[in-house]
Amino acid sequence: MDEAIQIAIDGLIKPFEGYAKRLPSGDCMAYPDPGTGSEPYTIGYGSTGSDIRPGTVWTENKAAERLQEHCLYFCAGLVKLSPKIVLAPPRRIAAVLSWVYNCGLGNYRISTFKKRIDAGDWSGAAEQCLLWNKAAGRVMPGLTRRRQAEAMLMR
Repeated sequence: MDEAIQIAIDGLIKPFEGYAKRLPSGDCMAYPDPGTGSEPYTIGYGSTGSDIRPGTVWTENKAAERLQEHCLYFCAGLVKLSPKIVLAPPRRIAAVLSWVYNCGLGNYRISTFKKRIDAGDWSGAAEQCLLWNKAAGRVMPGLTRRRQAEAMLMR
């Protein structure tokens, strides 16, 4: 599972989330969600939470630590919801972990995407993954690229 987490972090989450909003000092400051223009406020490598508000500032180390913590949390939730995922190759687990990190465990739990994964239908899962490219009802080019990258690792 460690290999899958590292693939997700280095190959998908960091590149697609980016490190934002970078300050001249190298620290980062919270910014509003690109889809809503307000909450949830995001910082570092896509971290959200009740402790993140306008004006929150983190060091790059804090952002990296929070990314690792969030990935462990989402990985545990993913395994709880889809226990058979542990049998998948690390690249597939990484793709699903990236999706869950971005879309949330609640959305995963109720999705057809999860149903395809649980059935071992990786081609169908990849197709379902591609449908999750909207924020606030609008297609987001960045989410489209991310879903394409995740889908490619699932095939």
